[in-house]
Amino acid sequence: MSDQNTPADQAQNPNAPVFNMQRVYLKDLSLEMPHAPNIFLEQEGPKVEVAINVGGQALAETVFESTITVTVTTRIGDKVLYLVEATQGGVFEIANVPAEQLDPLMGIVCPTMLYPYLRANIADAITRTSLPPLHLAEVNFQALFEQRMAEAAQAAPASNGASDSGLILPPGMTRQ
Repeated sequence: MSDQNTPADQAQNPNAPVFNMQRVYLKDLSLEMPHAPNIFLEQEGPKVEVAINVGGQALAETVFESTITVTVTTRIGDKVLYLVEATQGGVFEIANVPAEQLDPLMGIVCPTMLYPYLRANIADAITRTSLPPLHLAEVNFQALFEQRMAEAAQAAPASNGASDSGLILPPGMTRQ
């Protein structure tokens, strides 16, 4: 039995929830090695810093874009070995989903589906520099989402109790 809603299933029950990934794409990729080739002569081991950001937007009534942006900065001493920034995007069809479930879908489920593609693209880009690939660690997007929602709840009193955090879905985006 399939978990996917087929067109026949949708025709029988037009109010059934729909969630489908329609497209995955590399939206942006930047790689800098500002101190090459001299940095290759360094003997010290590199230090790696990773920053992750999740975003999303409505493209149409039932079509949404979800993105994950990762910035990896690797340094040897005070010199940058490489700086990689990549944004992995995906287009998702989401329909007949309660409004309170939209943020978790966009902030947890969609990024979890996109992250393996992003990890592979980062590793591939770094390998092309003649350096060993960097395999990003797994990310618990649920914990990240809950942390951001808690931060938004703490900031809400300062913003007159506004309930929309704007963290997962950009400000101004309308909810169904």
